[in-house]
Amino acid sequence: MSLALAPAHALLSTPVLAVGADGVVADANPACAQWLGVGVRRLPGLPLVALEFEGDALARWLDETASGDQARIRRLPLAFPGMAPRFADVWLTRLQEGGWLLEAHPVDEFPGEDPVAALPSALSAALKGLAHELRNPLAGLKGAAQLLSRRVEDAPSRELTGLIESEVERLTQLLDRLLSPAPPRPHVPLNIHAVLERVLRLAESDAGWAVKLVRDYDPSLPDLTGDADRLVQATWNLVRNAIEAGAANVTLRTRAEHAVRIADDMHPLALRLEIVDDGRGVPEALAEQVFLPLVSGRAEGSGLGLALAQQVAREHRGTLAYRSRPGHTVFTMLLPMVVGESGDA
Repeated sequence: MSLALAPAHALLSTPVLAVGADGVVADANPACAQWLGVGVRRLPGLPLVALEFEGDALARWLDETASGDQARIRRLPLAFPGMAPRFADVWLTRLQEGGWLLEAHPVDEFPGEDPVAALPSALSAALKGLAHELRNPLAGLKGAAQLLSRRVEDAPSRELTGLIESEVERLTQLLDRLLSPAPPRPHVPLNIHAVLERVLRLAESDAGWAVKLVRDYDPSLPDLTGDADRLVQATWNLVRNAIEAGAANVTLRTRAEHAVRIADDMHPLALRLEIVDDGRGVPEALAEQVFLPLVSGRAEGSGLGLALAQQVAREHRGTLAYRSRPGHTVFTMLLPMVVGESGDA
């Protein structure tokens, strides 16, 4: 017997699916189709487990409901095959006529409070004090790099001294922002792959041959409007976290995302930037707090890197999210792109 949703379900803004006893989607309401980014006719006939972005939790939960009437899972990544995941708290309820009713209550891809609001005034004062103390050593490093650049003649050495100078300058600007907050710089068109190449150069200098760095770029991407230095800082924080988590392989992946919802707004085109690593993963105890400042899985960690990366994503009207298990962690930055921007990446 085929299942059909009640007419009232069509009026709901909550995504709802009717699933047969065979685990195949029988019906879906318009809100579910819109949330997944497909037409409503594409969902019936699809195995429910095909909607789980990764893992086998849905298959296990469907089995578990055989001995119960309801199951629940938090922050389940769901996606129509080939599309980007959406996160939801999912309720599975057994129907009297057989099969299940699935309700997906969308949630943010990342949990936690606003990191900026979470920084107390005492911490802000401490950071400003630290920034003041670091300015002189940074000036010394810049001067030493300039002197060294005059004494080396081979191209690789000059490239490394240039890298030191540019990074010292970027850190100096970051400290200046802590000491004297100023309005953000105007965003300008930039090549996201040029940003990532700067990050990879830093990673190569930091990790050497201990980590394999993989480029997985979409060369057809147009220019992104943003702040290159801030994006370098955010991406470098993510890559450095992966290295410090014991990753042997780190992949930087870029893709175009079409018709994507970011926060409360729909965007026809967005950049999907993923940092993928095979390290230890995010500790389960920190899963709900990982973006809060001063939260770190390492004793020597500052706990500010992810909070800053999330702030940079928000400065670009985007989001930062993650999914993680031991051996496979993905941090995803979604940044809207203006349709019609020129330039190829």
